[in-house]
Amino acid sequence: MASNASTVLKSFGEFRPASLALATIGLSLGTFMQVLDMTIANVSLPTIAGNLGASQDQSTWVITSFTVCQAITLPMTGFLSRSFGEVKVFVWAVLLFSLFSFLCGVATSLSMLVLFRTLQGAVCGPMYPITQSLMVSIYPREKRGMALAIISMITVVAPIVGPVAGGWITDSYSWRWIFFINVPIGLFAGSVVLAQMGKRVEQLRRARIDWVGVVTLILGVGSLQILLDKGNELDWFHSTFIVTLAIIAAISLAVWVIWELTDEEPLVDLRLFRHRNFAAGTIALVLSFALFFSISLMLPLWLQNTLGYTALWSGLAVAPIGVIPIILTFWVGKYAHKFDLRWLASGSFVVIGLVCFRFGSFNTEVNFAAVALTELLMGLGIALFFLPVLTILLSDLEGPEIAEGSGSATFLRTVGASFAVSIVTYLWARGGVTNHANLAEHINPFSAEVRHSVAAMDGALRPYLEGINGVITQQATQISFNHIMDGLGVGFLAMIAVVWLAKPPFIQRRGGGGAGH
Repeated sequence: MASNASTVLKSFGEFRPASLALATIGLSLGTFMQVLDMTIANVSLPTIAGNLGASQDQSTWVITSFTVCQAITLPMTGFLSRSFGEVKVFVWAVLLFSLFSFLCGVATSLSMLVLFRTLQGAVCGPMYPITQSLMVSIYPREKRGMALAIISMITVVAPIVGPVAGGWITDSYSWRWIFFINVPIGLFAGSVVLAQMGKRVEQLRRARIDWVGVVTLILGVGSLQILLDKGNELDWFHSTFIVTLAIIAAISLAVWVIWELTDEEPLVDLRLFRHRNFAAGTIALVLSFALFFSISLMLPLWLQNTLGYTALWSGLAVAPIGVIPIILTFWVGKYAHKFDLRWLASGSFVVIGLVCFRFGSFNTEVNFAAVALTELLMGLGIALFFLPVLTILLSDLEGPEIAEGSGSATFLRTVGASFAVSIVTYLWARGGVTNHANLAEHINPFSAEVRHSVAAMDGALRPYLEGINGVITQQATQISFNHIMDGLGVGFLAMIAVVWLAKPPFIQRRGGGGAGH
């Protein structure tokens, strides 16, 4: 399973790079680049779709291909680390990530872009857990909290920078540069880490990998993802292809679950769900993160496709979400243990749920300030979200189970986010079509207002009809957006019941490191 801070051998802890600052910068840049890439493309999707001749639904493959492949390779981190060494895996992952980023930038079709995004996601899966492990190993024991705090800060800052940087680059230069900028960053990060940590002694061993788990996971998750992405286009279960994918996904995932529950060294240890807090915390984490990821995807698309924002202004509108988490990160980390973590998590879900309802009340006349202030408020919910839920899910695990639990939760969270992208995109597009049909019913030759307007056109009927259709389309997508936001708000409020299934105490047991975000 994922190699975490807790798995670092004592001999590794004695290694100190020539420059702790340079090693930290190299490791941090690698992680920053990976986390940044999960959000930087969101605001550029409409532009990418237009340039490559793809629809809005198809353009989301740029996101789902990355996240689902990242999730699939994440559980292989432990195998790769034990077989080749953490430093080598990190350096190769960063360099390959840079190579595939370059290829994404030169892609001439959506299929090419999705292929290289798939490879990007596959190589970056092990990067975060290995970064966490290496960061902890090079810091003295009394300063390891600082190392984890640096990583946590990166996971907060990168999603803020992503939309703004992606919007600015797309508007000022080209969407291709959102991928090209990874190349110098990756080369620098890989070179620095190799120079500073290349002589680190690692105890390699011939590791066993759960190949049955790997193959069934790839078949199951991959088939289900393609089913969700292509279902609407192919008319769902009226298509033989979709039915075949559904059968493959159902059989593969059933075999995977049974195998993982019975294998001695499973790829993902599902037996951890016997622990009450782990089960409740993981379910809350996976579902709530899927809901949050849906918001992160929907907002830039709504701002650009419905309200007509540029990519830059779309990024600026969503960026305030990170302000409060940056301010409160230290406070939450230092004082959260003094509270019942279920109350903190519940407060987070209430805030985000209310924000969703606020978005659901917007219309096409909403201004920039209203959107930005709503995003700022959502940041309060995000600040209270991760740490309490992660602490709850790890609280009843002991020893090696903590690293396993952290990796398993991260894997399931990433898969859930990938599926959420496909589902919410389908619901928005489907809702837009349905709402368009309902609104268009009121435009008919028997309406006195329509007859009067047509008569006033003095023969210019086509421009009039085109204008009316544009207004109907805009309002239809706006109504669909509002319905989805209301649904996401209900989902967040439902998570309160899930998190209260956990029971205190929520004290971190010994034997494990912090969980990855």
